[in-house]
Amino acid sequence: MFIKIKSAAYLGLKSYLVEVEVDSSHGLPGQSIVGLPDAAVKESRDRVKAALNNSGLEYPGGYFTINLAPADTRKEGPMYDLPIALGILLASETISSGILEDTAIFGELSLDGRVRPVEGMLPMCCALKEKDIKRAIVPAENADEAALVEQLEVIPVDSVNSAIEYLSGEKEIKPHKVDLKALFSKESEYDCDFSEVKGQFHAKRALEVAAAGGHNILLSGPPGAGKTMLARRLSSILPPLSLEEALEVTKIYSISGMLPSRNSLITRRPFRSPHHTTSDIGITGGGRIPRPGEITLSHHGILFMDEFPEFDREVLEVLRQPLEDGDISICRAATSITYPAQFMLVAAMNPCPCGNFGDPATECSCPPFKIQRYLQKLSGPLLDRIDLHVDVPRLKKEELISYPSGETSSAIRERVSKARSVQQERFRGTKISSNAKMTSKYVKKYCVPDSEAEELMKKAISHFRLTGRSYDKILKVSRTIADLDGSEMLLAKHIAEAVQYRNNVC
Repeated sequence: MFIKIKSAAYLGLKSYLVEVEVDSSHGLPGQSIVGLPDAAVKESRDRVKAALNNSGLEYPGGYFTINLAPADTRKEGPMYDLPIALGILLASETISSGILEDTAIFGELSLDGRVRPVEGMLPMCCALKEKDIKRAIVPAENADEAALVEQLEVIPVDSVNSAIEYLSGEKEIKPHKVDLKALFSKESEYDCDFSEVKGQFHAKRALEVAAAGGHNILLSGPPGAGKTMLARRLSSILPPLSLEEALEVTKIYSISGMLPSRNSLITRRPFRSPHHTTSDIGITGGGRIPRPGEITLSHHGILFMDEFPEFDREVLEVLRQPLEDGDISICRAATSITYPAQFMLVAAMNPCPCGNFGDPATECSCPPFKIQRYLQKLSGPLLDRIDLHVDVPRLKKEELISYPSGETSSAIRERVSKARSVQQERFRGTKISSNAKMTSKYVKKYCVPDSEAEELMKKAISHFRLTGRSYDKILKVSRTIADLDGSEMLLAKHIAEAVQYRNNVC
């Protein structure tokens, strides 16, 4: 007997339907799996047999040929255990079902018959909706994630017996529902706040500008000045994710197997902080079938790179293209995948190896050639792609012993969100989400300085020998400062503040 069960697979963030075809025939007991299965899929024959036997079911006799169609794409992971097990039982006429036509099935089986969760459930269920599949039988632990796809009946099962009873009509399982709007509107609390930072008002202002326009920022200062403390609080002043952004971030973490078990929808902007020993593949993503790297896991959020010059030179240079384009294309012999990478880069560094160069309170112990070699680890083209360069000096003793007196994150976030709203209205109908993502066309249209500001800009070009990219960066930052100020025109004060964030380039 021949049986066909629908399932799905994902490649990058794109998903497609997979048909698990099972054919039973007379002969010596056994089974073969075809359709480019990987090792995990091939091993399902042993998991399925043990799961059925330990669930009180006798493994059917005969020979089973299992095809995973389309046969020209690689199938990975244990997500086909449950559909294979049910296909074998249906093909051998051990059980019967009349709801297979519009139903997709997923699940890994443990040896005792329990159904374990699988990765990539959200993007795969999105593919089901696009193909007009009405129902999905999923592991109970994946039910919240699958239910994020509206108009899809999600049937949670915790064991192979539960799935069999549902298919045969012996047991009714109500479709699992989640309140997507309630999940999304749930207020996110942050563990840290800008009001806890002593002093550093110039740096806090720069971070507010960066958050308001989605700009990249480099913090430079001696050890203990508060660079990491400031960077970790940047998330608390960013505007909340939109529903579309939240679903996109959730898909990335779903296929990476990093979705929190108690949180089916990620509603806070990601904050990734890789160690400086991380490889270039760890940053960009990769593997035989490329997986997301840190820059994709930071999508719509923050990539914080502490000890910036200590990263390998190759790691730093691979950042240049994603910073410019907002995505990363990874090409391998088996396939080519493009992942989104629209993130804010927040980098922190010391001014020299010992960290005290330029500090009036502590003498630097580094010879000049070591300082030069340290700073040369950061190439000019990479620094040119970072919009704001900010000095973070050591705190004075009066600031250290005083109580924090700065604004709260909620007060700053209110101004940032207001500026972002102006930008969303400005770029409505385009793919641009913030001032930092403006192309040259929109820079010319929306970043028009008045006569006084234009004269100041000419002086800055001559004095700092600005490149074309640096010139555009200053105009973009000026546009953000003007948005925070509620001004349509770029004034001299906006240009002046933007220029001071470029005059500390290493």
